[in-house]
Amino acid sequence: MSDALAISGVSAVLQFYLNNMYSHLSAMFGGTIALSAQAPDLVQSKFNNLTATENQVNLFLHQVTYNPAWRNVSLPSLDSNGKTLLKSPPLALDLHYLLTVYGTADWQAEGLLGYALMMFHQNPVISRGDITYALNNLSSSNNLSGALATCGLADQVEMIKITPATLGREEMAWLWTALKADYRPTFPFQVSVVLLQPQQNTSLALPVLRRHFQALPVQPAQILQVKPPNNQPAAGFSDTVTVSGEFLSSVTQVALSNARLGLQFTVPVSNNNGSSFTCDPGAQTTYPNGVPPGVYSLAAQILDPSSTPGNIIVQQTSNALPLALAPTLTSQTATLAPDPDSTTTVLVTIHGFTPNPWEGQTVALSLSSLTAPPPPGTLYSVTSTISAPPPPSNSPGSAATITAYSVTDNIVTLTAVNGFTPGMAVLFAGLGAATFLNGQSLEVLGTGLNAAEFQVAFASADTLTTADSGTATPGQTLAPSLTFPFPSSLPTGQSFLARLSVDAVSSPVLVDWTQHPPVFTGPLVTT
Repeated sequence: MSDALAISGVSAVLQFYLNNMYSHLSAMFGGTIALSAQAPDLVQSKFNNLTATENQVNLFLHQVTYNPAWRNVSLPSLDSNGKTLLKSPPLALDLHYLLTVYGTADWQAEGLLGYALMMFHQNPVISRGDITYALNNLSSSNNLSGALATCGLADQVEMIKITPATLGREEMAWLWTALKADYRPTFPFQVSVVLLQPQQNTSLALPVLRRHFQALPVQPAQILQVKPPNNQPAAGFSDTVTVSGEFLSSVTQVALSNARLGLQFTVPVSNNNGSSFTCDPGAQTTYPNGVPPGVYSLAAQILDPSSTPGNIIVQQTSNALPLALAPTLTSQTATLAPDPDSTTTVLVTIHGFTPNPWEGQTVALSLSSLTAPPPPGTLYSVTSTISAPPPPSNSPGSAATITAYSVTDNIVTLTAVNGFTPGMAVLFAGLGAATFLNGQSLEVLGTGLNAAEFQVAFASADTLTTADSGTATPGQTLAPSLTFPFPSSLPTGQSFLARLSVDAVSSPVLVDWTQHPPVFTGPLVTT
């Protein structure tokens, strides 16, 4: 492939062979015929003297375009980290030239043009040997002569081809007007194709040591609907999602991914009857600190029968459908504080939301009045949007062995010798009788009765109090609160219906359907 000097190389090769041809015609045309590759206005400036002899042929590259045949052959690609280059496709270009002749005597310009056209007609393809010879024998007066000899133009995959081009009278007039030069007999032509190969290192995958092919006559699994519970537009992380489709009997897990955040994890399925199954997104164990709310792509997966926990082989993956996973917000009294940066806003701080948004996600808090004030007042409804801040930088700790636990309603007190602090995310595993905790990533509420105890809140009440052993892996401390700027006109001492949105996925609201009309009952944020 050619390097960045290939365009210069094409002009140099054309000029070399034109000059070689015209050097044998000096006597016929009454003197040396000059060859140049400059803009026409620069050439014309040399003829300002009316007595100067115009005996010159000029090559001018007036346009460079993408080659349509090569443009979509390949595109640059990076690996999953967005940095390592995997492929470096060539830049394919077509070069558009004007060959202009200048002559002083009658018929001189036409004669010069005729010889050039005949040469192009007889040599529509420039051979590799001719390119190499020309580039190795360029005039040493040009600083680029030495570099052009190694530009790789002769070694590219495509041959250099010369084809006539057609420019209408209007196009030719506009072009010469833009060049600010007087028109002379001109022949437009195109040179194709020049392949510029980026000189960049790429990453090459390791050789394949063993090839394993297996062909199974299966019907392709297809999911047709992803349905959160209660006809909600989004599912909570503790909700059970129903997936329906065709040929799903062999599906054992689903893969959820969020391309924007670079997340991908799997959760097992249950209640599979061949046309539908259920899954719990909160049952994932790939990310001990939990995954954030947002819009995920869900695809069903069928595993190879030979798969093991340490060697998962996905035999088939279905199509993907979107699934919105919503945050959860509890009723609370918000903290209000003056905004040090503005007198027109007040800072509203909330807590009690799960799961935590990740850094950079768009988070919005909407506060709306539940009842209209007396006229002429109107319902208050304001949304404040921020970008989620990074969590505190606590590095994950090592797994601790749990020796005992007790449950009071949904507050679980666990005994483990480790440094658990409030706000920390903890992943539970191997708790035997405490199956309601296994695989869960919960937030530490506070310390228990002594330094070896800590407490978490489970989603529902459980009456198991059997002591058992297991492990708890502490992770990063979760952001305990989020602060939003609201207008200073925000009423105080009132309760508002609150909705927390993360990447446009809003938290659910509670409705009392027994009343007429139905009434919103939460979550409420009191200012």
